[in-house]
Amino acid sequence: MAPLPNAELVQNSLQLYRYLLRCCKQLPEENIRQHYRHAIRQSFKVHADEDNPERIQQIIKRAIEDADWVMNK
Repeated sequence: MAPLPNAELVQNSLQLYRYLLRCCKQLPEENIRQHYRHAIRQSFKVHADEDNPERIQQIIKRAIEDADWVMNK
């Protein structure tokens, strides 16, 4: 299962959040989708107050890499 196209266009946290939720829709089982949607929401809340642009870009890059791994698993 390939990740969604245009991952390279994700530039901010809201775009990342939407991208990851769209990736969840491609997962095969409902319980797996629910698990990852919950994890995405929790991570978004944890990092909501992040204001360092370099750290935000690191988080975005890592989240997309992790999404690629999950989608190919």
